[in-house]
Amino acid sequence: VQLVESGGGLVQTGGSLRLSCAASGRTFSNYGIGWFRQAPGKEREFVAGINWSGGLTYYSDFVKGRFTISRDNAKNTVYLQMNSLKPEDTAVYYCAGEKYAPTSWARPDLYDYWGQGTQVTVSS
Repeated sequence: VQLVESGGGLVQTGGSLRLSCAASGRTFSNYGIGWFRQAPGKEREFVAGINWSGGLTYYSDFVKGRFTISRDNAKNTVYLQMNSLKPEDTAVYYCAGEKYAPTSWARPDLYDYWGQGTQVTVSS
């Protein structure tokens, strides 16, 4: 499956962005999708994940209550709605796919497919 992220940009503290992860190539609805982010000089970290049906979602503690992950299998797209953004949310955001679901959502090495990333910058 090929993944393409979009929706990044520059936003002020407290603002919102919605990222999209568009998939093609294989049966998208068979894949669990995770969002990760990587800031300069830091390791890639898990942000949120969603199972194939959208019925199960997972979040890192630092985004709970601010970010929402969702998917529309008819459109082969996963979304990450980000509200109340903070400067520490600044990073390149990646979506990643694993057939059915990764055995551990937070481990980037368990995902087979990755997008190219989209930059999110939150100004203070």
